[in-house]
Amino acid sequence: MAQILIADDDEIIAELAANILMDDGHACGWVTDGRKLMDLIAWKRPDLILLDQEMPEKNGNQVLRELRTSEKYYDIPVIMFTAKSGKQDELQAIYAGAHDYVRKPFTPELLLWHVNKALQLRAERPRHVDLKTVMRQSSGQSADHDKDWRSIPRAV
Repeated sequence: MAQILIADDDEIIAELAANILMDDGHACGWVTDGRKLMDLIAWKRPDLILLDQEMPEKNGNQVLRELRTSEKYYDIPVIMFTAKSGKQDELQAIYAGAHDYVRKPFTPELLLWHVNKALQLRAERPRHVDLKTVMRQSSGQSADHDKDWRSIPRAV
């Protein structure tokens, strides 16, 4: 069971998607704008976010940018969940860091396929590690690296 957060200003669509996902065994909640989404994930980290592109306060692209540049939330899988149907919109969302793209209207089978695919890919990776640790590990530095350079005497 995954915890999925839906951000969509159309409450009917959000409730429909949540019901489909809950019937499949997932826990779901929804918010109606990007600012509320950011407030909520600070309190409870979801396993996946379905993110509408067009919302008040902060739109989906702004939220996605904020997530991808955050030390704490950079690795949350995001599926853009939108009525925008242009190929350019989809490419921009994927380029900005979305894992997938689901167009509205959607069928229950299509939504579940995309969600379960994203969750399966996430399950194959380790749980969240903060970005500083990932960067330090990928560069081969030890956890004490930041402390080490401060102890070197400097020439005056």
